[in-house]
Amino acid sequence: MTASHPKADLRFYLQSARDALLWKLEGLSEYDVRRPLTPTGTNLLGLVKHAAGVELGYLGDTFGRPSGETLPWLEEDAEPNGDMWATPDESRQQIVDFYRRAWAHADATIDALPLETTGRVPWWPTGRDEVTLHHAVVRVVADTHRHAGHADIIRELLDGAVGMKEGNDAMPPADAAWWEEYRDRLERAARKADGQST
Repeated sequence: MTASHPKADLRFYLQSARDALLWKLEGLSEYDVRRPLTPTGTNLLGLVKHAAGVELGYLGDTFGRPSGETLPWLEEDAEPNGDMWATPDESRQQIVDFYRRAWAHADATIDALPLETTGRVPWWPTGRDEVTLHHAVVRVVADTHRHAGHADIIRELLDGAVGMKEGNDAMPPADAAWWEEYRDRLERAARKADGQST
C-alpha cells in the first residue's frame, strides 16, 4: 500500500464533494437550479452559494486570510439565510464562478499552512473559537459532502437523475419498472411495520 499525504487526502475528498455539488446543476433550467423543493427552501444554486461562503470563512478568515469577496449575507442588517438562495440578479455563472474562486482561496490556505496551524473562527464564541487547519478542513469536507447529499435528493426530485458524478451513479443497474416496484415494496414494508394495512 502506498502512503498518502494527509493534505492530499483532504483535498481529494473536498474536491470530490465540490465537483458533485456543481455536477447537480448541469442540464437544468434556471428555474430548476433555484427552485425550493423542501419546506425550508433548499435549492441547488443556494447550496453552491452557501458552500462557497463556508469555504471562505473556515479556510480563509479563520486563518487571517480574507478573500476580499463581498458576502452581503454576513452584514448586520442582512436577511436570514441570504446565502441559501440566489436572487434573480445573481446568475448561475456568477455563483459557480464565486464558488470556484472560493475553492482557489481555500486551496491556497491549505497549501500555505501546516495542518497544525491554529486559527480563530470569527463567529464562534470567544474562548471556544480556536481551531486547527486540519479540523477546519475536515469540517468543510463534511459540510460540503452533506450538502452534496442534499443536492442528490433535490436533483432526483427534479428529474430523477442520481449519482456521485458522471459515469458513476452508484446505483444497481435496473430499469424504471424495477425501481417503481422496488419503491412500492418499500412503501408496503413501511406500512406493515407501522401496523397499517397494505
